[in-house]
Amino acid sequence: MRIKEVIVVEGKDDTTAVKRSVDADTIETNGSAISKETLMKIKHAQEKRGVIVFTDPDYPGRRIRAIIEEHVPGVKHAFLSKEKTIAKNGKGLGIEHAKDEDIRSALENVYTPKTETDTTTEIPIKMLVEARLIGYSNSRDRRTKLGELLKIGYTNGKQLQKRLSVFQISLKQLEEAISQLNMEEK
Repeated sequence: MRIKEVIVVEGKDDTTAVKRSVDADTIETNGSAISKETLMKIKHAQEKRGVIVFTDPDYPGRRIRAIIEEHVPGVKHAFLSKEKTIAKNGKGLGIEHAKDEDIRSALENVYTPKTETDTTTEIPIKMLVEARLIGYSNSRDRRTKLGELLKIGYTNGKQLQKRLSVFQISLKQLEEAISQLNMEEK
């Protein structure tokens, strides 16, 4: 599987895992302190070939995504759940620990954030509360599962509505995912 876009990862081990799984070029951020030079490389790659941000499912990974989104609008995103990135010995978390097929699947299900001209309907907060995704003791678990079902990664309650909007999740897609969550809980 050949990936046209340049994939942004956190480090060398992530590059090794990605290149083991697919034919792709990468840019490494070398951690969450992204340099101006790295941001310029990412911006240039976005202009020439497009960029897919593929970071670890943890706080530093989310921070890197936010920094890149702020400086390089329109990048695409690939996500893996924490469960799929835990080291075999249980003492590590990251893309470098994922199975090849999970990496390929994440890269096949890339999301492109909406642009200013998109008119996707915003999901009402009331619906998210009624679906027990916000404000309940099990909301975090439900959001985690929702992120996996929709392949948009985990998000906290405050950012859920924005994440759904950014990745153009339709009302129908959300309703189907909520129905699946409810069936799994029964």
